[in-house]
Amino acid sequence: MRKARFFKAPDHEARALFARSSTVHLAGQGDAGPIGRTVHGVVCDGALYFHTAAVGEKQGLVGREVVIWSDETVATVPSYFLDPVLACPATTLYRSAMVRGTLEAVDDLGEKARALMALMARLQPEGGYAPITADDPRYHKAVASIGVLKVSLDAAVAKHKLAQNRTPDERARLVASLWARGAPGDDAAIEAIRGANAAVTVPAVLASGEGYSLHARLPSTALDGAVALLRDAYWHTASTPEGIAAMHREAAAWVGACDAEGRLIASARVVSDRVRNAWLYDVVVAEAWRGRGLGRRVVALALDHGAVRGVERVSLGTRDAHGLYEKFGFVRAVDTPLANRLMTRIQRSEPLSASARRPGA
Repeated sequence: MRKARFFKAPDHEARALFARSSTVHLAGQGDAGPIGRTVHGVVCDGALYFHTAAVGEKQGLVGREVVIWSDETVATVPSYFLDPVLACPATTLYRSAMVRGTLEAVDDLGEKARALMALMARLQPEGGYAPITADDPRYHKAVASIGVLKVSLDAAVAKHKLAQNRTPDERARLVASLWARGAPGDDAAIEAIRGANAAVTVPAVLASGEGYSLHARLPSTALDGAVALLRDAYWHTASTPEGIAAMHREAAAWVGACDAEGRLIASARVVSDRVRNAWLYDVVVAEAWRGRGLGRRVVALALDHGAVRGVERVSLGTRDAHGLYEKFGFVRAVDTPLANRLMTRIQRSEPLSASARRPGA
């Protein structure tokens, strides 16, 4: 209980976690004893719904108090990040959500259809099926016969363990160690720690500049900003806004800068196999922010990212920014009439050993 105050998150974070969780966990007390199951839950109309057989164990929990929860790991933290000898600091950073309430059976066919349609939108976002409605003769029998249960999310609570109980010095060491390790997800973990704690000290490559902050991993809320910065770029003349967004969402690294109001003003993304090759793409700076060295800072941040710094070769294509990239050791690898001429930076000739990749080795 002493540390609970550190980790409590706003209740809307619980609803958000339930909304993005592919499965949730259900527990309750049935007639024959405790019942625990993993179910496909979906948030709809202020409640969490899941489907079930018309008769079965979960139906036996209707009208009883149940607990539903979900969690996601943000990062594992080895003990040596915070102490060179003791095992005690080893931990996991995570987000979790829980709701306790009465399990209700949904009888209204329209409500059942809406919940099932929301579940299909979650499981099959690409579509490829006829919309589920209660009055569609193709679905009427199935909607009537399947069981749909729900729990109100009014009492949902969230807990985020993101180093809030650590000292400022410990948080600084934790962030520096995550950046040095550079495992998949460590960049997002750094941003989660920064978001949960005020004034977190970061490595120099991430230090803020005048009027802007640099970010190890940009959030999905910045996708529209990336599209706006790149939609008129000469190398994206054949790209759709949806395509540009997908390229950034799936990138091995997506770094950038935001102004004081949180608007994206510079961005770069990387495709990488983390061993042999990485490609630097979409380096862009908002017009009003050009000429302040922000492009150099974003490139430096991208090249120092864990998805890039250990690879053997980094490549990119450019039509007119050769001078910028030559400052980072890139050379013109192919001289062709192509709009984007290839530049390459050889970082090492031999693959790193596993021990060399371990932080502190």
